[in-house]
Amino acid sequence: MRLDYTHSIALMFTPDEKYIWTHHAQMKLRHYRLTESRIKRVIRHPSRIEESIVSGAVACMQSAEGKQYSEIWAMYVLINAKRKEKKIKQMKIITAWRYPGHSPERDPVPAEILREIKNLIHNF
Repeated sequence: MRLDYTHSIALMFTPDEKYIWTHHAQMKLRHYRLTESRIKRVIRHPSRIEESIVSGAVACMQSAEGKQYSEIWAMYVLINAKRKEKKIKQMKIITAWRYPGHSPERDPVPAEILREIKNLIHNF
């Protein structure tokens, strides 16, 4: 019996009101052997937060444990959604990747966006 590849991916990610996973992000998690909970932890407790190359997106990083130093990155966008006549904020996780080594620092995220992200993370 042959398993449908897209069906097996859909079962791996639990439906959540707070996070939306793109198909690309699901594929990258499988490629880099990362878990959904690991990416959520990177988002909740990042070592570094930067503006992404995608407009309106945020990239956050956390160093990974292991023999060789590497960094785990996640890129997401904050979106407004409407669920059962109630407006909620969600994070759409666009992609995730593992960077082998120390990445150079880029532009930091503005303070007002950081406050909004922290409020969203800690209100759930």
